[in-house]
Amino acid sequence: QHNELNSFLWTIKRDPPSYFFGTIHVPYTRVWDFIPENSKKAFQQSHIVYFELDLTDPYTISALTSCQLLPQGENLQDVLPRDIYSRLKRHLEYVKLMMPSWMTPDQRGKGLYADYLFNAIAGNWERKRPVWVMLMVNSLTEVDIKSRGVPVLDLYLAQEAERLRKQTGAVEKVEEQCHPLNGLNFSQV
Repeated sequence: QHNELNSFLWTIKRDPPSYFFGTIHVPYTRVWDFIPENSKKAFQQSHIVYFELDLTDPYTISALTSCQLLPQGENLQDVLPRDIYSRLKRHLEYVKLMMPSWMTPDQRGKGLYADYLFNAIAGNWERKRPVWVMLMVNSLTEVDIKSRGVPVLDLYLAQEAERLRKQTGAVEKVEEQCHPLNGLNFSQV
C-alpha cells in the first residue's frame, strides 16, 4: 500500500520540527509517485532546505567536473590496462552509435540531440579518473538516456525549493565527495 511505504523521512521533534530525508540519485520521475505524502508535506512546510550538495550552484558543478580529471598530463590510456582501455573505447563508440535510437521524441522535441547528449555525458572521458569513467559508463544505458533531461531527485527538490523561495544550503563540499572516490586504488575501482 502506498501509505505503508518507507518514506526515508525522519523527524527531529522540536518546535518547529526538523526533518531528515534520504534521497537517491535517479530521475525524480522514477520515484516521485512512490514518495509518501508525509515526505512531500514536510518539504512543502519547510522554510530552509539543505541538500547533500548545492547542484544549482555553478561552482559546485565546475568543481565536480574538475575533481574527476586525472592529474595534468595524464590520460586514461596511461593508467588503464590496454585491453580494458580498448574495450571501453569500443563500448563508447557503440553507445554513441546507438544513442540516436535511444532518445525519445520528447527529448528531440526539446532540442536535445544525441551528439550533444553524448558529449555532455562522455566528453573528455579520456582525461577522467577510472572511478568516474566507471560511473559514467554505468549511466550510459538506454533507460538512463531516455530519462536525460529529467532532473535527479536532489536537483528537482533544489529547483522546487528555489521556486518556492525557500532558503537552501548544502551539508557537504565537493571535495568531501571527490577525495574519497579519487582515493580508491585501481583494484578497488
